[in-house]
Amino acid sequence: MSSFAQSFAGSNSMIQYVVCFIISMVPLVELRGAIPVAYIFKAANPDFNLLLGYVIIAIGNMIPVPIIFFFARKVLEWGADKPVIGKFFTFCLEKGHKGGEKLQSKAGRGLFVALMLFVGIPLPGTGAWTGTLAASILDMKFKDSIIAVICGVALAGLIVGGICTLGFGAWIGITG
Repeated sequence: MSSFAQSFAGSNSMIQYVVCFIISMVPLVELRGAIPVAYIFKAANPDFNLLLGYVIIAIGNMIPVPIIFFFARKVLEWGADKPVIGKFFTFCLEKGHKGGEKLQSKAGRGLFVALMLFVGIPLPGTGAWTGTLAASILDMKFKDSIIAVICGVALAGLIVGGICTLGFGAWIGITG
């Protein structure tokens, strides 16, 4: 690790929590990228509270969800035919439609569980952002989609946290 990275990783816990919070709100990275960063901060700074980091990361991951549910679809549909942003907005809409179609075809009436698992299984393109956009496109009820996404974020946190714990445990065992 470079000296800059070491000094940052070992710095004030408050700054580290803010970094984790911000990372968890970034699309595609979300909680899946913020939890490993929290583990790095914990390894470099014994004062970093991993449980508090998890809570902050989960909250950060959930903050954009209501905005995405109510506005993203409308904004994407509006911008899909614009010259500069049209291709990207169309890509995002198609991704949401494909995710929604996958959920609906596999889930049938179990859409709540399917959305929770879609968000909760940490694979590329299956986070709170995409899941919420898919729920919006499928016209799911707001309350149902929010609860499913919260459960999915918690599940993803457990899975990624478990993988990080095993990975750091193995690394410590190897390096002594």
